[in-house]
Amino acid sequence: MSQDKHPIQEENFAPLEKVFDKIVSPFEEFIHRETTSGLLLMICAIIALIVANSPLVHSYEHILHTKLSIALGDWHLSKTLHHWINDGLMALFFFVVGLEIKREVLVGELADPRQAALPIIAAIGGMVVPASIYFLMNNDPSMMKGWGIPMATDIAFAVGVIALLGARVPKTLLMFLVALAIVDDLGAVVVIAIFYTETIDMNALLTAGGLFAVLVFFNRVGIRTPLPYFLVGLCLWVAMLKSGVHATLAGVLTALTIPASTKFSTGSFSQLVRKLMDKFDAHHRPNQGIMRNEEQRSIIQTLENGVHLVETPLQRLEHSMHMPVAFIIIPIFALANAGVPIDFSTLGSSLTHPVTISVIVALVAGKLIGIAGVSWIAVKAGIATLPAGTNFHQLIGVGFLGGIGFTMSIFIGELAFPGDAELLLMAKTGILAASIIAGVVGYLWLLKTAKPIIQK
Repeated sequence: MSQDKHPIQEENFAPLEKVFDKIVSPFEEFIHRETTSGLLLMICAIIALIVANSPLVHSYEHILHTKLSIALGDWHLSKTLHHWINDGLMALFFFVVGLEIKREVLVGELADPRQAALPIIAAIGGMVVPASIYFLMNNDPSMMKGWGIPMATDIAFAVGVIALLGARVPKTLLMFLVALAIVDDLGAVVVIAIFYTETIDMNALLTAGGLFAVLVFFNRVGIRTPLPYFLVGLCLWVAMLKSGVHATLAGVLTALTIPASTKFSTGSFSQLVRKLMDKFDAHHRPNQGIMRNEEQRSIIQTLENGVHLVETPLQRLEHSMHMPVAFIIIPIFALANAGVPIDFSTLGSSLTHPVTISVIVALVAGKLIGIAGVSWIAVKAGIATLPAGTNFHQLIGVGFLGGIGFTMSIFIGELAFPGDAELLLMAKTGILAASIIAGVVGYLWLLKTAKPIIQK
């Protein structure tokens, strides 16, 4: 028998990883990460609740209020750790949100007007109805500021709950929920920019506008390397922070300028890969690993360069940024913001506080009416059509799951009640209670109404 073996057969000491056994679509990868992120987020929220109601609470608060500063000559920026998390790390979260919005509008569920109609209408209903319910339930001006809190849906938690149902839920329903949540995020970004900005520094805002123009220029001249966008985006974040408009919006603005076009056609890439793989096999040397084979190393590097050229920068950044945001930044946000102290002696009064009640009713009932009710009207009026393989019963389940407003709701709560610890505590109590109710009811509803999908 010849000693020459195909390189894949020879290197039995380093078999191909299972990742090559199955081609996973970007949507499937997205859902898998959101599901895992939702479970991790739940764990971190529980940890924060335990710590906030234990003897560790004082250390917890001390750490969050520790000042951290950055100084360059006479310029300095000083914030508490809590502010660095909410204003700094969350800018990266909003950057990924911006990438998701742009991708969905260009090639996703929101690209086709016919497919996009229902999730857009449902998302608008799911924002307007809860906000209106909250506003009408409060007549105190200080409490009315929280009307934006029940507008948001936490996609990680909602997807995580649906994932527990497995094959009972059609993929089209899951895609509808994701598209709805992304439109929801866009609405929350607009609300934060317009309604939760109290004072404006025009000089800083004009500087931010100039920096955004630089990012647009980068896009137009075809700069594809992420570093220039991140450097200017960082300066944009500082300018937004100084302007009075919430700094995290710099993440969305930067994301919208990331190029979404390729520099290498798929046909040319296919030809390159075939040509390079022929060379790769031709330079195979028996019993010689890749580290000692300079020709094969060079071919692999060329292949990597080609992959980067056939991928869009938007696609590559969304893929690389999603994991650290989902598994690090959002859990850190939960640890820093979900710590709600529970005093059982006053729990009754907390749960009956106008802000708490308003948030619960608006998130649970408001989202149900806004998403399922408005969707029903749109379909009956012929404005939109149900996703293939779904029915109104399943849309009701999505309406319940829309009431899980954890991450973005808490974020807006921090903006709505700055410096008012009592109202913020009531808002967080309502958010946590509503998210639990919506998640449990939504899961049970879908479990009862959905039938297992038989795989053929």
